[in-house]
Amino acid sequence: MTVDVLRRPAPADRRARLAVAVLFFTNGALFANLLPRYPQIKADLGIGNAAYGLAVAAFPAGAITAGLAAGILVRRFGSARVAVGGTLLTGVGILAAGLADSVVVFAGALFLAGAMDAFTDVAQNAHGLRVQRRYGRSIINSFHAIWSIGAVTGGSMAAAAIALGVARGPHLLFSAVVFAVAACVALRYCLPGPETETEPLAETGAGDSAPAPVRAPAAGLRTGWVLAALVLIATAGTLVEDAGMSWATLYLSDSLHATAALAASGYVALVGAQFVGRIVGDRLVDRFGQRAVARSGALIAAVGMGLALAVPTVPGTVLGFAAAGFGVATLVPAAMHEADELPGLKPGSGLTLVSWLMRLGFLLSPPVVGLVADATSLRVGLLVVPAAGLLVLLCAGVLQPRRRTTG
Repeated sequence: MTVDVLRRPAPADRRARLAVAVLFFTNGALFANLLPRYPQIKADLGIGNAAYGLAVAAFPAGAITAGLAAGILVRRFGSARVAVGGTLLTGVGILAAGLADSVVVFAGALFLAGAMDAFTDVAQNAHGLRVQRRYGRSIINSFHAIWSIGAVTGGSMAAAAIALGVARGPHLLFSAVVFAVAACVALRYCLPGPETETEPLAETGAGDSAPAPVRAPAAGLRTGWVLAALVLIATAGTLVEDAGMSWATLYLSDSLHATAALAASGYVALVGAQFVGRIVGDRLVDRFGQRAVARSGALIAAVGMGLALAVPTVPGTVLGFAAAGFGVATLVPAAMHEADELPGLKPGSGLTLVSWLMRLGFLLSPPVVGLVADATSLRVGLLVVPAAGLLVLLCAGVLQPRRRTTG
């Protein structure tokens, strides 16, 4: 029969979980403070959709350029220190992007922010997975849920600043300082020790530890195929996130003529629904397995955004972005978790590869959508969202099914 084994995490583990949650929150909030400013920056710089798409692609380009070094830095300095250091420098890059007076400076600042964000992304996920191993159950989705809270907070901060007429400089400086302080405080409570150590499980109610599931040995070729499929799943998630980050505000304001404050609600709806999906994601994964959750979410994203694009209205589009965010909520955490446990790889290598390669979605999506938008319409370009859902339906078979503990 199926039994649930309750584990009591140690106080240090609970503090570490809270610290990692703070790191995810700051990471989500920092960049989200810049996103609603994109239409204003685009207008001030006087650039078209294609040039804008290429400029914002500098963020993922920086992440791809620097991303492979993340695993090395994590093993050398520790995941917590790398996450905090990346957070501080990401804030600097975002502030510079907000103050840019030319498209070259704007793209260069985003390149720096993207590179530092890649370090933070790998490091905070690596530390989160260390904490998860101590808990002995799925908690990684809760960290990504906190990221979504941070993104909603950051987007709301930006929307409020716009509504109040606060200039970009003071707004983004305030954001960078506040979240830098929060990240530095969190560092004190992260787990000590090297990244290569085997994390002990928390104590069980019966007084012993439940054994972790053991994967059957996999051939190198199979590991490569599984890793490729995980990259596609994670990339599909990033394609949907990028649609909200780079295009939701523009689509609502330019194509559907929503007000500036209302136009920001598209991205806020996406990350808000993504938060809901992630806050319930760990329980769903423990009950139904990663595979079933990913397939169900992919269907929700494809149908929800597909209907919103088929019948374009402001309320319907906001709901469509919400459905997309809810549907892809667990994809990136699932791919990272599976990659981190692939056999035959050094600690953090699978996680680093997936995190690095999935950013191709962020790199390719903005210019492709921008080119399609200039040639046809942004509405057509946003078909990338339902297409991403279909991609996940094809690849989700590599994810783990429901795991059963018998006794």
